[in-house]
Amino acid sequence: MQRRNFLFNTAVAAGAFTLLGKKSFASWITDPTYQFKPLRNNVGMFAEQGGTIAWMINKEGIVVVDAEFPDPAKHLIAELKKQSDKPFEWLINTHHHGDHTSGNISFKGLVNKVAAHANSLANQTRVAIAQKKEDQQLYPDTTFTDKWKIKVGDERIQAYYYGPGHTNGDAMIHFEHANIVHMGDLVFNRRYPFIDRSAGASVKNWALVLEKAQKKFDKDTLFVFGHAFDPLKVTGNMDDLKAMQNYMERLADFVQTGIKAGKSKDEIIKSTSIPGVTDWQGDGIDRSLTAAYEEFSV
Repeated sequence: MQRRNFLFNTAVAAGAFTLLGKKSFASWITDPTYQFKPLRNNVGMFAEQGGTIAWMINKEGIVVVDAEFPDPAKHLIAELKKQSDKPFEWLINTHHHGDHTSGNISFKGLVNKVAAHANSLANQTRVAIAQKKEDQQLYPDTTFTDKWKIKVGDERIQAYYYGPGHTNGDAMIHFEHANIVHMGDLVFNRRYPFIDRSAGASVKNWALVLEKAQKKFDKDTLFVFGHAFDPLKVTGNMDDLKAMQNYMERLADFVQTGIKAGKSKDEIIKSTSIPGVTDWQGDGIDRSLTAAYEEFSV
């Protein structure tokens, strides 16, 4: 995501000062270059350049989910240090892509532990070696497979993995007390998604992952999304998960129908719309169509 100006949700921010009262209200809205916003129960979000970050501060320590790029990560760290002198206990990556993990390096020597799905670590290592950027990485030192959980103060944090979607290593991170879930890039809210076939992505299973998430969480769950067409809509509710599931299912149906009708790859990826999809925007529809064709034409 390109760096761009954001507006604060001042009503939500104002209501959070009972929890994070060290900073005046005016100072929360003086820097328009990023969002740093409390959500509920000591959990908030940060967005500047790259995939959205979730953070938590409580009496025991600080937890961060995803890290964008090095400079935005430093901005986040500075903001969190203004709010608390507690240690950075955990940095958790939802998956390996550089706009979510390049900023890990800014936490080197600061955070106690870094966690991610085992496939995310494998992907991050593979890409770093190929790009000759191993010296720019802070790799996870803790990995998990299907489930993983920790407790920090009064917050229980659980990770869920339901198989390949955006990559083969996407985890959902649930702050249980706050009932907030960071979905990583399993949701591109109303924005055409990147489907990373080189990292084991699956159009078919992505829809199933989102279906399982809807069964796991509830109507009161607040979701943080990796990306959104409208940068102020990187948080949302169950309806947004349903919409993303619908997108993946419609994409799969459209491409499979085209293949059965004998259409070529070029014919399919020239499409400018997908039947039944009306609210996805931006560029990148060709990437979705290409990934789906590669998956279903085998």
